[in-house]
Amino acid sequence: MDAIAQLQDWLTANPHQEFRCEANLNLYDSPALESLATQAVLGRQLRVKDLPEDKGLPEDKDLPEDIDAPDAIPVELCEDNYPGWLSLEDVEHLAPAPAPYRPVLLTLPDIHPRLPQVIAFTQAAMRQPNTYLWGGTVGPNYDCSGLMQTAFAAQGIWLPRDAYQQEAFVQSIELEEAEPGDLVFFGTPERCTHVGLCLGDRHYIHSSGKSQGRNGIGIDILSETGDTVSQTYWKQFRSVGRVIKSYVALSS
Repeated sequence: MDAIAQLQDWLTANPHQEFRCEANLNLYDSPALESLATQAVLGRQLRVKDLPEDKGLPEDKDLPEDIDAPDAIPVELCEDNYPGWLSLEDVEHLAPAPAPYRPVLLTLPDIHPRLPQVIAFTQAAMRQPNTYLWGGTVGPNYDCSGLMQTAFAAQGIWLPRDAYQQEAFVQSIELEEAEPGDLVFFGTPERCTHVGLCLGDRHYIHSSGKSQGRNGIGIDILSETGDTVSQTYWKQFRSVGRVIKSYVALSS
């Protein structure tokens, strides 16, 4: 019996809509399992998407030519419906969820007192040896939006996964109004591509890559008088936003 058949039998024996991650898991952007899409920390819940008869591949997707058979299944995280592919080898780290995921609704009065702990999370992450990891949401290595999502989630505040989604989710404010705990966004005029967390006095903490950043978590300043990294991001500054609510996942 091949792995897909075993998985089908497992799903039949476990007819649950949602599963709990029993370990930190990688989710990939394709069944080739070459590039991370995101990560699921221990305790997060996900659902296995429908497995059609063509061995688990969505009807509108084709396998790369060098892949003879799928080694992954399509899944999505329950909190934000974020999609990815889970290696078949990691199915053993899923267990039926004890209860369906239910979002906790938070508003600004609930969120504001938690912001010092959000900042403390990012600073503690910076003190650990780390490098930039595209798709990283499980320490010690993060990408920019992964660090933001995880830092807020540690305090029960759910943000969308990607930087451009986070920018659209928050309440836009002027740079002069920025306070510790606000999010600062960067990119091109057409699209947000990077995000950091305001610390006050125009400083922010973020996880940046090798090409124009620090290859990990660092602190920079929103000013043309900063060092080379700060100046590079200052030229790409887009907006500042305030988190005034917790993310509520939409139904599939």
